[in-house]
Amino acid sequence: MTEVRSLQSTLIPDAEDWEHYELSFLRGIAYKAKKQPNYRFRDLSCCVDQTLLSYCFRKLNKKAASGVDRVTYIGYRENFTANITDLIDRLKRGGYRAKLVKRKHIPKGPGKTRPLGIPVLEDKLVQTAVSQILSAIYEQDFHRFSYGYRPRRNARQAADDLVVRMQFGRFGYVVEADIKGYFNHIDHDRLLSILAQRIDDKRFLGLINKWLKAGILEEDNSVSYPEEGTPQGGSVSAMLANIYLHHAMDEWFEKVVKPHCQGDAIICRYADDFVCAFQYARDAERFYKALPKRLEKFNLQVAEDKTHILRFSRFETGLKNRFSFLSFEFYWDSDKQGKPRLFRRTGRERLQTAKRNIKEYIKENRHMKTSLLLESLVSKLRGHYNYFGVIGNLAGLYAVNQHVMELLYKWLNRRSGRRSFTWERLKHYLTFIPLPTPECRAKPALAKVWW
Repeated sequence: MTEVRSLQSTLIPDAEDWEHYELSFLRGIAYKAKKQPNYRFRDLSCCVDQTLLSYCFRKLNKKAASGVDRVTYIGYRENFTANITDLIDRLKRGGYRAKLVKRKHIPKGPGKTRPLGIPVLEDKLVQTAVSQILSAIYEQDFHRFSYGYRPRRNARQAADDLVVRMQFGRFGYVVEADIKGYFNHIDHDRLLSILAQRIDDKRFLGLINKWLKAGILEEDNSVSYPEEGTPQGGSVSAMLANIYLHHAMDEWFEKVVKPHCQGDAIICRYADDFVCAFQYARDAERFYKALPKRLEKFNLQVAEDKTHILRFSRFETGLKNRFSFLSFEFYWDSDKQGKPRLFRRTGRERLQTAKRNIKEYIKENRHMKTSLLLESLVSKLRGHYNYFGVIGNLAGLYAVNQHVMELLYKWLNRRSGRRSFTWERLKHYLTFIPLPTPECRAKPALAKVWW
């Protein structure tokens, strides 16, 4: 049926780079991509069959919001066989059309929102299948310093890796950067040409083009058709964004920037947020000046308010000798032995945001049964501690813990017309459902930060 399926018998089953793929033909694609970096894959559209779609359907969020057609996960599952058969038939004969993407604006910070696209379930299903195929190919090309939206690689691992590389490296200057409205400015033609370097299947690329050109239904019921960018929220958007930055930033840094540096240089990237460290000031300054020009070639711009070059050395301490990355604030200080060590603490903006979100959550849910409210807070605190529980940040964890205690006492007292909830009663509840104790871990368990 397709050439990649014939590779199943040649797999190395315990290979680290592709062992997380559950379907054998995906491991075959990954193996081929690893062994032949310049190979162009054909007939990938034939891989979007009932086996892959059924597998991807089980991975979808059952509670996700419905798109413009109002079809939910449960509703689609009730007649799943007929729905999948009809979908595959439309994919084969070219009758598949991408539907409008419903856009919602979610809070991002004080006075800020992030546009989120909600595709219909069927589009989300096919996008997930295509993402699995693209992941099998491009995970073999991506560099190890790229962490965003990749399997088994999260933000905490990126922050941990940056600490180790800078602690034992020879770096004195840092360039912290962010890309302005990255998801909204991806050039469609440039992206498709990048994909064509690895994919020789017009039907497969046509599917991706349909999603890029799909109309967007705004909250005021107006419809717009984008000429650039990918809607955040689509199952394939994160993968396409990573592929685009892999060519725009990662490859350029590895093959052009580093060879022309007189000293050591590293980069750590999570999606469109990245940090570069240099040994010498002249290397950092050259990169800082060249970065906007490089991004302009890909229709991108740096966010000037979030892009800086600064002196960051173990031999200098102080308020200016620190930077923020992935909600952490990095700074040099002396450890107990008096040796310089790179520490992290919760970023100031993130700490204030966490406290503000905790307040809103307790305020809005104070009507809940106390035991249920405490159980939900326990889950949220564990997620916060697992991410921010690093050596040197114990004070930041206890600040959140104390804030939760004070807010519980305050808002539980406002459930009635008089102050009847005492500290003794709150402590009594906490003996049965105790809040997790803040602790710092070297290697935390994977967990989601809820605020």
